[in-house]
Amino acid sequence: MQKVLQGLRVLEIGGLGPGPFCAMHLADLGADVISLVRPGGSGGPAITGDLLNRGKRSVFANLKSPEGRDLALQLVRNADVLIEGMRPGGMERLGLGPAECHAVNPALVYGRMTGWGQHGPLAHTAGHDANYAALSGAMWGCSPADARPVPPFGVLGDIGGGALYLMTGLLCGVLQARATGQGTVVDAAIVDGAAHMLNLMLSMRATGLVGDTRDTSLHTTAPFYDTYVCADGEHIAIGPIEPQFYQLLLQRLGLEQDPDFTGDQWDRSAWPRRRARLATLFLQHPQAHWQRLLEGSDACFAPVLSPQAAAQHPHLQARGVYASPDGTLQASPAPRFGTTPYPINPCSPAGAHTEAVLQDLARGGHGWKG
Repeated sequence: MQKVLQGLRVLEIGGLGPGPFCAMHLADLGADVISLVRPGGSGGPAITGDLLNRGKRSVFANLKSPEGRDLALQLVRNADVLIEGMRPGGMERLGLGPAECHAVNPALVYGRMTGWGQHGPLAHTAGHDANYAALSGAMWGCSPADARPVPPFGVLGDIGGGALYLMTGLLCGVLQARATGQGTVVDAAIVDGAAHMLNLMLSMRATGLVGDTRDTSLHTTAPFYDTYVCADGEHIAIGPIEPQFYQLLLQRLGLEQDPDFTGDQWDRSAWPRRRARLATLFLQHPQAHWQRLLEGSDACFAPVLSPQAAAQHPHLQARGVYASPDGTLQASPAPRFGTTPYPINPCSPAGAHTEAVLQDLARGGHGWKG
């Protein structure tokens, strides 16, 4: 199968989290990704496992040695993209900063993945997803108004504000390089991307749906946009914001004539009372009951599922969203082009392709496929 990014050459300087995720995403879509990892492991698999190695060729390289630096520059010479996730100045100290890399490949798109960015008061300090999501404003609304904010399970900062924004920047840079022959440096800071994702919420702030305190926003206070516990301890999510969908929910629940629900949907004074009524109602039956009653309708309903349970849901099965090709549950490549997702690439152990790449370079090749 010809994939959309077939022929794109990506050199990843192995690290943790968003950089490796971005490189995996590019490999999912057909890019030839070579990941340089420190001999003995980069620290990644011990924390994140091998799944982020999916579709990559992994090569051991000690970048602090002259041999490792030379290997990296040999691969840079014919690469389209480089991804690194060190603190600002780290690659420069290795002699592999943008200046050195552009000296051998002016068209290279040099991607820098950090939490705080390449400059600013916090640029050189350590951090993780929770810190970036917290400071950027992205975590502020991630809980009910009377509960503490918690980092979203889906890694809002690292993946949403980090890896995916880095990928956008890299692909834009490749388009520019192919048009002009000139590469660029992509400064992908998680705080930048996570803040940028808030523009929809900031737009809603002007309409009053998002307030300046957590107890005045739709997403933390509206009874019709919330999760509820069921009789079996499982949860469901409802979100009928539009009036026609809200009325359908009330009809399905037998509440369309109930005095507590006959007033204006947006009467905030009624929201606490309505939430209490809905909480009591949903607690009367297990999750499966509410699925039978509401799923497949325009009532804006879904069960709250674990990834393992989601993989068994008929809709996600029909679309092939999850798979376990080697016994490891994983999500299929996305987005899809056409009607089916791309096949899932195999995951390789660290350093598995060292000998093959080094032999190709020794024979006068450039290390890349094609």
